[in-house]
Amino acid sequence: MNFQFSTAPKIVFGPDVARSIPEHAAAKGNNACLVTGKSPQRIQWLIDELQKKGLSLHIVSIAGEPDTELIAGHAAEARAKNCDIVVAVGGGSVLDAGKAIAALIPNKRDVFDYLEVVGKGMPLTEKPLPLIAAPTTSGTGSEVTNNAVLLCAEQKVKVSLRSADMIPDIAVVDPLLTISAPPAVTAATGLDALTQLMESFVSKHAAPLTNALCREGLKHGAHSILSAYKNGQDIEARTGMALASLFSGITLANAKLGAVHGFAAPLGGEFKAPHGAVCAALLPYVMEMNIRALKKRDPQNPALSAYTEIAQILTGDNEAQAADGIEWVKNICAEMRIPGLGEIGVQEKDFKSLAAKAARASSMKGNPIELTEDELLKILANAL
Repeated sequence: MNFQFSTAPKIVFGPDVARSIPEHAAAKGNNACLVTGKSPQRIQWLIDELQKKGLSLHIVSIAGEPDTELIAGHAAEARAKNCDIVVAVGGGSVLDAGKAIAALIPNKRDVFDYLEVVGKGMPLTEKPLPLIAAPTTSGTGSEVTNNAVLLCAEQKVKVSLRSADMIPDIAVVDPLLTISAPPAVTAATGLDALTQLMESFVSKHAAPLTNALCREGLKHGAHSILSAYKNGQDIEARTGMALASLFSGITLANAKLGAVHGFAAPLGGEFKAPHGAVCAALLPYVMEMNIRALKKRDPQNPALSAYTEIAQILTGDNEAQAADGIEWVKNICAEMRIPGLGEIGVQEKDFKSLAAKAARASSMKGNPIELTEDELLKILANAL
């Protein structure tokens, strides 16, 4: 048994721990690049406290999903301002932007030189700036992952800038920061976390350490997601989802993902839809196809028993079978009004191109079994 495991050097978790960000930042730098969402005034308290600690601030506002041109520009601006630390507070897109900016300030080559799939995939030669990441949604787990997902507009695909050094130095996970997330965002991001936990659990790179975190994360996520969706002020549910998201980030960084995220990369590049909603639309049909393919071509694969265990955790029934897990996912997607792929604009004419791009995606490498083109096309048809 051989495996490697890495995560953020420091994780600070719990209600109100965001108040510690200024102290952590002041210990690591003097000129902070503060990366936040489209309305920086929502964290005015943090801006004030950082300045009280004596830090000068360069504020970067990320209004949508970060693309390569936008991030390269922000990195150049922050470099010119002599920023020596990055603080990212926001959803997954904001945290990804923060990670990319922290990496590109000292690494000055063209961003495509470092990108996977569509770029040269060159390694970073300089260590990224110190980075503090604090999520305001519970879904991506980006606060503890080693990659930043960027949109490549010309290629119509999302790809990663990736390095072991890109894991944030400090992850500050405060469930109170997620209270303002509306129900649709809570649903999409929460299902992304559950997807990441499931894909890590059945991944060909799964290990005992990641499996333990997947089990615990799935338990908290399954118990909390509907409550958080129905009542955003439910601190217990928000805490459960924050924990599920955190664990999902740790597990995906170490065990990799699978076909759901393999599809999500090209779908996210071509169609405007929340990443989590795309994952949720695909999840039950990828589960179904993986189980069918495993039974047919690799019946001894441990992923089959993992799917059964997932079903038992999701349903709370120790007698549940893998098919019950699929049904649980379908039911919860229906209850939280997750749209099918057809509702975000996907048509049958897009299937061939999407399947080809998905097969090349880096996330596909963790899928427990290699799926054929026909199987990939069938997943898209079912998720429409």
